Amino acid sequence: MKIGPKYKIARRLGPIFEKTQTQKFAIAQERSAPKGKRPKQHTEYGKQLLEKQKVRLTYGLSERQFGNYVEEAMTTKGSTPVDTLHRLLETRLDNVVYRLGLAPTRRAARQMVSHGHITVNGTKTTIPSRRVALTDRIAVRGGSKSAGYFVSFEEKFMERQLPSWLSWNPKDMEGGLSDLPNAENAPVAGDLIAVLSFYSR
Repeated sequence: MKIGPKYKIARRLGPIFEKTQTQKFAIAQERSAPKGKRPKQHTEYGKQLLEKQKVRLTYGLSERQFGNYVEEAMTTKGSTPVDTLHRLLETRLDNVVYRLGLAPTRRAARQMVSHGHITVNGTKTTIPSRRVALTDRIAVRGGSKSAGYFVSFEEKFMERQLPSWLSWNPKDMEGGLSDLPNAENAPVAGDLIAVLSFYSR
């Protein structure tokens, strides 16, 4: 999906891309802020639109993809729409691959899956949007373990903290969900209540 100039978007929505989550970008933001002027006041609709764009672009989704997730969240029974939407976004295969640390960014994770480096339950998959269930086992394809980013991954893995809702065996390069993601164990990308309100208009 073509996103556009990331630095320009991040100046409007905040540091939603990994390349803008740096001290250098924060300093540049502070220096470029208008001096002595009151921040622009957004309408309620404007605030909801910004939150929608922030969440959508954080996960790298098209308008149609994101709208489909929102529609499913609003019609699914058994949990609140906010919890359902958060879970639907976090359990995408590309996001899980990113959260496991197999890729440095979600965009890289999408490419990793699309290029066939990841298997689910022993079968190669090239669908980044595939939904990961608690019973699914995610692994690096055998032929990919000795290539590129996966070289010395076991050492890299030990240097980071794995989210509590995921499990990973660095030796076998296999893992999966140990629990379902929620607002307590997986950071929320934005105000999902505002996002749902935007689509409820």
